Amino acid sequence: MGERWCAAVRVLVLQAAWALAGGQVRYSVPEEAKAGTVVGRLAQDLGLEAGEAEARRLRLVAQGRRASVEVSGASGALVVSSRLDREELCAKSAPCALRLEVLVERPLRVFHVELEVTDINDNAPIFPAARKNLSIAELSVPGSRFPLEGASDADIGANAQVSYTLSPSEYFTLDIKSSHENRKSLFLVLAKSLDRETIPVHRLVLTASDGGRPSLTGTMELVISVLDANDNAPQFNQSVYKVQLLENATKGMLVACVNATDPDEGSNKEFSYTILSSIPIGSKELFTVDSKTGEIRLTGTLDFEDVRLHELQIEATDKGTPPLSGHCSVELQVLDVNDNAPEVRVTSLSVPVSEDASVGTVVALLSVSDRDSGANGRVRCWVWPASPFGLEATFAGSYSLVLREALDRERVSEYEVEVRAEDGGAPALRASRGLRVPVSDVNDNAPAFSQAVYTVLARENNAAGAELARLWARDPDEAGNGRVSYSVWEGGAAAVSSSSSSGAGAGGWRPASSYVSVDAESGRVWALQPLDYEELQVLQFEVRAVDAGEPPLCGNATVQLFVLDENDNAPALLPAAGSAPEAGGAAGEAAAAAAAAGLGSVSDTLWAWAAWGAPAGQVVAKIRAVDADSGYNAWLRYELWEPRAKGPFRVGLYSGEVSTARALDEADGPRHRLLIVVRDHGEPARSATATLSVSLVEAAEAALAAGSSSSSSSRAALGAEMGPGAASAATNVWLVVAICAVSSLFLLAVVLYGASRWAPRAAVLSGPGPTTLVCASEVGSWSYSQRHSRSLCVADGAAKSDLMVFSPNFPPPPPGPAPKDTQPEPSALLDTVSGTALLASLISLFAPSLLFPKPVLVLSRLRPRCLRAMGP
Repeated sequence: MGERWCAAVRVLVLQAAWALAGGQVRYSVPEEAKAGTVVGRLAQDLGLEAGEAEARRLRLVAQGRRASVEVSGASGALVVSSRLDREELCAKSAPCALRLEVLVERPLRVFHVELEVTDINDNAPIFPAARKNLSIAELSVPGSRFPLEGASDADIGANAQVSYTLSPSEYFTLDIKSSHENRKSLFLVLAKSLDRETIPVHRLVLTASDGGRPSLTGTMELVISVLDANDNAPQFNQSVYKVQLLENATKGMLVACVNATDPDEGSNKEFSYTILSSIPIGSKELFTVDSKTGEIRLTGTLDFEDVRLHELQIEATDKGTPPLSGHCSVELQVLDVNDNAPEVRVTSLSVPVSEDASVGTVVALLSVSDRDSGANGRVRCWVWPASPFGLEATFAGSYSLVLREALDRERVSEYEVEVRAEDGGAPALRASRGLRVPVSDVNDNAPAFSQAVYTVLARENNAAGAELARLWARDPDEAGNGRVSYSVWEGGAAAVSSSSSSGAGAGGWRPASSYVSVDAESGRVWALQPLDYEELQVLQFEVRAVDAGEPPLCGNATVQLFVLDENDNAPALLPAAGSAPEAGGAAGEAAAAAAAAGLGSVSDTLWAWAAWGAPAGQVVAKIRAVDADSGYNAWLRYELWEPRAKGPFRVGLYSGEVSTARALDEADGPRHRLLIVVRDHGEPARSATATLSVSLVEAAEAALAAGSSSSSSSRAALGAEMGPGAASAATNVWLVVAICAVSSLFLLAVVLYGASRWAPRAAVLSGPGPTTLVCASEVGSWSYSQRHSRSLCVADGAAKSDLMVFSPNFPPPPPGPAPKDTQPEPSALLDTVSGTALLASLISLFAPSLLFPKPVLVLSRLRPRCLRAMGP
């Protein structure tokens, strides 16, 4: 129970220390601990679960010195791996702390562990020599002091606290003085006057004991020879000389100059200087002293990072018999200079970095150190050149290389990052470490076409499988993310003409994939079938480019395929509404003649009438033809093929109008058959023929025939039109009939006009139905529908020769009283129907057989007015 309580207390103490230290774990282990000794349960102290240490690759990274400890992979404990010697690791430095870095992956984290190696008393005090010979004049007075070299202990703390004892002697005692550096100076003090004749040599044992438990000791034998006569030893003007020297001082530089005097005379006054000893032991090899002048010069190289303070014991010995000596100490403080550049080490590197890595992602862990001290050891780090990466300090001397900006592999696929370190010395020293950080690709770029819209020209009747165009889309991603495949988007469709060469009765939409296909790899556009301009003039579809990334990205381009026309359609004559009884025989003869001449197809016979005596240039008929092609291929010209001799008729080259070439007379015969060839301008040209039968009749008969033909065929569907002369004659006849009708009905109109003056306005020509407003001016005509009324308007202004044609629609008035109009009449309209308008309506009712297809009214040079007629 006690052991568990102690373990719990230890864990709590470690956790509290870690929290106070900002995440740093501290352990201590005594030196000379056996290999395998458990220093601490590192995985548990870091908060890792059992078995998680090995799974997350818990490992140790030492900084600079050999750590002599390791992490047990199975238990996650920190154990001793080799001999720990505190004196070898840290010399006299206290405390002896080793900085360790512990790395854990998934996710990558770094912990800092400080391992303190505690001292044990494993080193006994050591004197510079096992035997020390001293010569003391017998005339030395009691109280004379003779310096002795102390012992050194490699341990620290209490284990290095050395105490001295001298073997019992009535002549000598030991005096110990402690300096401000916690160093002890030993002096052998003469307690009683010497008598060389009684005791010429004194042998004493000086014992040094440290403060360890158990205490260790070291001894040195003192052999003291008593000299006779010379009773004055040299004396230095200072007991301690303090000197400061830069660590980069060159060899031969003067360190100090000591000075001693001897009041004796003769040879007893002459003396020489020597370096008696040094602290630390062995450092006296770095210095030399001139035996005559006392100048101390540098013979080696100083290093502040190794020894910061040197202490020299200088002895001045005269030439008396026996020789006497005086002593002083020189304390040399080494000053630091900036002679060590920073060191940059990479402890962990995680590459490549994905281009979609988030800001703050740790890329590398670095350790930066400088052996100098003070400002010379303060290091500043940065990243060069400017890049999306930056440094973050995680602990003293530890940095993380993190991502500061978003990456784009298509812009920069690899970064050469240089981490630079500079100390604060003057001049500053620098160090750098280069890192190569490749960027891995993600699918973040959609394929892009070089053009948003491609215009492609293709001739109709092309071969199936012909290459129409080649598209290319660029995807800057790499590998599968940049591999593009092409396809026709099924959403595209093509409008099909209703007058296609296949004879379809109506237009419609067909998918673009029925016309073209796209090679998935090369982007070539192929035609799946021959194109027909008359069926399809423009095919617009979209091509989609999709990469092979995950998820796939796509880009679209619109292709506008224009089909170029070929002359593959012959002219077609508009069909005639009917033909005369003898048309079959004439058409057969014309067809035989056209076939013999190679003139293409022959239409049915068209009929026209011409009046005897018609002047030259009078249009008898007009041939109408169309060509399904376009452009020059559809530009038609008309030629009179038969009769080839000069006849009474001719054909307009581009209008197709058949007119008289001269005045017609009885010698021309009653009937003429004309064979007219219609050609296009294509290469090669295509043609069609038309047979026109022209009958010569009297002027009145021609007008009647034209009127009958107009009413039966509705004038617009015929292949040939009547000439203006025949139409004019027919119009004159019917105008005469109309004038007679007007004269006979004038009286009736006056009576009705008078009656309308006293009739209710609402009852005049009233009747249900929509109202149509027809207006005319010199710029054109238009109509407007209103409910319950029908109006005719002439624009304001002076009288003009405009013609107004409208269809009256006046039903008989209903029985009973006329309903009143619920709508107010506009002031701009007439309240009653004028006599002229009423007369016109009556004429239209009684003249249904006029030339016009429906009863109409022709008004000329009327003043601007509006006529409102009520009716359905």
